[in-house]
Amino acid sequence: MNARLSPAAIRKRARRVRCLFLDIDGVLTDGKLYLGPNGEELKTNYVRDGLGIKRLLASGIEVAVISGRPSEAMRKRLDFLGVKHIVLDNEDKLPVYEQIRARLGLADGDCAVMGDDAPDLPVMARAGLALTPADAHPVALKVAHWVSRHPGGQGAVREACDLILAAQGKGD
Repeated sequence: MNARLSPAAIRKRARRVRCLFLDIDGVLTDGKLYLGPNGEELKTNYVRDGLGIKRLLASGIEVAVISGRPSEAMRKRLDFLGVKHIVLDNEDKLPVYEQIRARLGLADGDCAVMGDDAPDLPVMARAGLALTPADAHPVALKVAHWVSRHPGGQGAVREACDLILAAQGKGD
């Protein structure tokens, strides 16, 4: 089943978004793990994705990040961007999503989720707007309402942020 919606239906759902939930690996990053000689992990971030997050936050839209992997470097980056809802090293994402959503007083329809693989599916299925990068795994592409033109870690998050802002009349 293809979950894609028409552009008008996407805009209607994006107009309602009050919180964007993001995965890290494969969404905010290119999904690659760069390993140093002592086992340290390095990840790349696309600066325009960060600006998209900052623009969402400045417009009053919350951003939450839920990742199954630990990463202090990503926590620092997200803190720098102003993200207040960060949960790392938690593979069971749905209960975390539900807790953050409830804390913010939001319904599922007020939430957008950008994921790229099987661990994101339960949250993508609940949210009012399910988003995914162009290079997501086929299981995520199948349930996404909208697919970015860009791969993860290379502008997909910025494109999603711009979509939400434009639908709400807050974009350029």
